[in-house]
Amino acid sequence: MIPEIIVQEIQTATNVALFTHTNPDGDALGSLFGLASILESTGKRVFCYLDEPVSHIYDFLPDIELGNIGIDAYRSFVDSCDGKLVAVALDCGDDARLGENRHEFLETSPFIVIDHHRGHRDFGTCRWVDPARSSTGEMVYELAQALDAEIPYNGAYNLYVAICTDTGSFRYENTTGRTMQIAGELIEKGVKTEEVGQKLYDNYSPERLRLLQMALQTIEIEENEQIAFMTVTQQMLAESGAVMADVDGFIDFARSLKTVKVAAIFKET
Repeated sequence: MIPEIIVQEIQTATNVALFTHTNPDGDALGSLFGLASILESTGKRVFCYLDEPVSHIYDFLPDIELGNIGIDAYRSFVDSCDGKLVAVALDCGDDARLGENRHEFLETSPFIVIDHHRGHRDFGTCRWVDPARSSTGEMVYELAQALDAEIPYNGAYNLYVAICTDTGSFRYENTTGRTMQIAGELIEKGVKTEEVGQKLYDNYSPERLRLLQMALQTIEIEENEQIAFMTVTQQMLAESGAVMADVDGFIDFARSLKTVKVAAIFKET
């Protein structure tokens, strides 16, 4: 259930700043740009903050031009709001994942948090945290319904990508009947599933493929072959020419082992 205060704050807002976690994955970016598209369609001024440019893995997402890089751009937006600003953090289970400028972001009130991660560490002034949800993208869809806001095509596309990536293309146990219903409604808005699948999964660069080859060699299997983990180091990135964002999705290879119930990937920062 969406807290009514969140619906009220967003409905009455004129200016909205959106954030997500550093090294954003498909759910983070899809939710960020999906909500931005929805809110812009209602006439609100929207600012999407990013620490760095969108990874080439997700450069096909519509509305990525809404992303603003760096703290200076954020400060300029804040100055233009004349103190009337609502902040929303999406898919972020811990304020530390907002990046090194998080303390400045958290000065905004209200600061709304929308997240689906288990083990969420509370921050912000009002929160909607629901681990039963497949993805933050699914929650953004529900928020749009609560706001009685139309979801434009770009918003639908981004939310579909968000849901698709965090459910492993609807293979993981977090996929519910409601998840499938929402995905179907997004498809009805014109999203082409084959196109999304091709752009998500058939987009490996030579550098990313080299990194995957290295990462697969690190897989270790423990506890009667029920736990698998893999490692990606900075040296592997340097040797492959890849970047840490290229690791997104690698964990699926460890998870794909027949007997494995738990998979993890360790990244050297």
